Order: sequence, then structure tokens, then C-alpha cells
Amino acid sequence: MKKLINSPETVVTDALEGVAAAHPSLSVDAENKVITRAGGPRPGKVALVSGGGSGHEPLHGGFVGYGMLDAACPGEVFTSPVPDQMLLATKAVNGGAGVLHIVKNYTGDVLNFQMAAEMAEDDGIEVIPVVINDDVAVQDSLYTAGRRGTGATVFVEKIAGALAEDGADLAAVAAVAREVNQRSRSFGVALSSCIVPAAGKPTFELGEAEVELGIGIHGEPGRARAGLTPARELAAVALDAVAADMPVGGDLLVMVNGMGGTPLIELYLMFNEVRKYLEAQGGNVVRNLVGNYITSLEMQGFSVTVCRLTDALTRLWDAPVDTPALRWGR
Repeated sequence: MKKLINSPETVVTDALEGVAAAHPSLSVDAENKVITRAGGPRPGKVALVSGGGSGHEPLHGGFVGYGMLDAACPGEVFTSPVPDQMLLATKAVNGGAGVLHIVKNYTGDVLNFQMAAEMAEDDGIEVIPVVINDDVAVQDSLYTAGRRGTGATVFVEKIAGALAEDGADLAAVAAVAREVNQRSRSFGVALSSCIVPAAGKPTFELGEAEVELGIGIHGEPGRARAGLTPARELAAVALDAVAADMPVGGDLLVMVNGMGGTPLIELYLMFNEVRKYLEAQGGNVVRNLVGNYITSLEMQGFSVTVCRLTDALTRLWDAPVDTPALRWGR
């Protein structure tokens, strides 16, 4: 195992200290593993909190800032944060208008966020959780009951974050978060495994000419293992699964996401194949992201997320955002 780390035991804390040094716009509590905006909560603004295992950077800490999250709770690598972290983050960003918890549908995340929300409400903080479950690859997995939460998480954090900046109340911010989740679908493909630092070996084995179709972001299996085929065919496999579950016509927001080890030249090539597929189905890709947004350490591969836009959602997507990983309009 070759990794730029000091030790598997300290990798998350060491990385958080680096985040603090690199981004003075963030307040980083490396000991308790909580990232918030510097300057404290804005009175009267709905706060957004998310979190999950580390190893998926820039998710979630890279999306803390104006127009997106108010706080993120990074767990150990591929491990849910604990309720005390989530409670600390929720209290730290509460501005009196309530807190939205954005929760990827993994069993540990769901249970721990639920416990944190109950404790926060005991302290008089109104919390509404929204669970993200956009992955069409499998119905249940090693880590979930129901569909996994993947790429739509970024869309929800951006769009709900914009509405919160506009001063909307908690019910409205939660409603738009649910709407984005309902209008989004994702599918991922792995060309290689990743290596969790504490394990020191690949999570799974793939032959040189094999790919895993429908992979999860922790390396959990997908729906099938298949031979490596040209990019256009892999795009079609992913989008056939999306289109079987949701119409892909009209104005679309599309993310072609790298899994951590995929060169940008390949992601742009894949985006072009995705665009051509969707246009042939009556879709119009009017907004896009291409790059690493939800990674799985150094895994090679990609995921594609499609969201059916409305005029209101497009306006919120275009609204200013200023975070370490996403920035425009300011």
C-alpha cells in the first residue's frame, strides 16, 4: 500500500488539520471532527448539516460555505460519523430557524443522524432530516435498506443551500431538498478497487479486463461484473438504468463524477458520451459538473447523476456559491 499518510490511525485528523490550514473560510474542529463556516451561524437562517465517512472528498467538508452547507461531520474512512459529532455540528450552526439534516441512505448514517436529531430537539432545536436515495443500481446493498444515496447529495446541498440563503423557512428548504432527490438518479461504474488505509489491501479484486457495474461509493458490489467495453457502451449501461427508472427528457442537470483515480481526460470523454445519449432520448443538458465530487479514495471509475430541472431549480442551481470545492457567482 502506497499512500501519502503518516499512519492509518491519524489520517482523518491529519487531513482535517490540512483543511483548516488551507481554508480560513472554514472553522475546523479536528479533534471532534466537525467543519463549520467561520464566523458562526447567521441568525434567522435555516442551517444545513450533512456528513458521512471520510474518503469521499470533497464530500462533505468541501461543500461547507456560502450557498451550500453550514456544517459537515466527517467520520473515519468509510465509517459513519457518530451522533455526538452531528449534535455538536447542529448546535454550532443553529441560527434559530431550524436545521436541515441531509443524510445519504446508508444504515449507519440514517440511525446516527436520527439519534442526533432527537437529542437536538430535546435542546429545543427543530430538525428535519431528508434522506438521499438516488442510486438506481441496486435496491438493497451491504450498507443499506433501500437505494443508496450518492451523486444527488451534491445537487441537494447546492439547491437547498441556495434557498436557505434566500431566507426560506425550514419546511420550504426541506421540500426543495426532497424534490431534488426525487428528480435525480445515479449509477456508478468501477474500473478498480480502492484501498482503505486501515485495511491496507484492495476492498475487492477486479480482473484487468473487468468492470463492476453499479458500484457503491464504499466499494460495495453493484448489479453485475462485466468485461471492459468502450466508453460509449459504459455510458449506455449507466443511462439505460437511469432511463428505466425516470424519464430523461427536458432540461437536465448532469454530473459525471470521478471516483478519485480517473483522469479528467476520461471524465470529459465520458461526459460527451452521456450528453449524446441523453440528447438522443430528448434530453437537453443545460447545466453540468465534470470532475471529482464524491470519490472513493483512489478508485478508478465514474458515476453519472441526472436531475430533471425546473425553472425554479435552475435558478437555485445558478445562485452564488462559495465553498472550497464549488464556487461561482460571487
